[in-house]
Amino acid sequence: MAQLAALSGKQADEYLNARPKYPTIWYKVLAGRTSNHKVAWDVGTGNGQAAIGVAEYYEKVVATDINESQLQRAMKHPKVTYHHTPSSMSDDDLVTLLGGENSIDIIIAAQALHYFDLKRFYPIVKRVLRKQGGIIAVWVYNDLIITPKVDSIMKRLVDSTLPFRNPTMNLAFDGYRTIEFPFKNIRMGTQGRPKALDIPHKLSLNGFLGFLKSWQPLVKAKEQGEDLLTSCMIDEFKEAWGDDKQVKNVFYKAYMLAGKL
Repeated sequence: MAQLAALSGKQADEYLNARPKYPTIWYKVLAGRTSNHKVAWDVGTGNGQAAIGVAEYYEKVVATDINESQLQRAMKHPKVTYHHTPSSMSDDDLVTLLGGENSIDIIIAAQALHYFDLKRFYPIVKRVLRKQGGIIAVWVYNDLIITPKVDSIMKRLVDSTLPFRNPTMNLAFDGYRTIEFPFKNIRMGTQGRPKALDIPHKLSLNGFLGFLKSWQPLVKAKEQGEDLLTSCMIDEFKEAWGDDKQVKNVFYKAYMLAGKL
């Protein structure tokens, strides 16, 4: 989680503007799998998008993040309370903050699980998630489908990030196929077999370039002195895009895992 905070904090404004909106149907379907609808925990909430989405189906949402700069930009909602939870916070204090053991109906982690210390996170999940009728759902998006011309340039850019990726990033690139997820199958993606989903989105050229500038592998490479998104490649993207005022219908490729105790 700390690495995500360090990178995203520097790019928080671009990250907020470029991130796609998760389909509202996801929250409705997930809510249909929980017995109660009192408390949700959005962990690694970032800008609060998933917290706002799940708030439509639960009385209260506790949204936590170790990144204060993200929380400062989080979207407000009367049902959502945001909490800064630094890595120095003890597990017991976090459990208390969340409402105690066996108190959470649904836990969600959107575009965040691969940054967590799973050996610490999963025992906390097993303490706070309701033993009966509670679920955990996590998802990640790792690819963007625009047009064949743009996609071919994007593939070259993605391939160029390989030397700068760490095992954490590769969990996302693998679409959570290799991440540990020790929960019982509820047929919405299970360990080794995530559920493939599409996230429809509308994106302008400027929005697309903003997405790239806030993309973690490129930020990481730039920190190491390598600017992979060169001016020449930006020009290629502009030419392939066509009319720079055109807003295109695109799809982010997403993968979900969900389970129960």
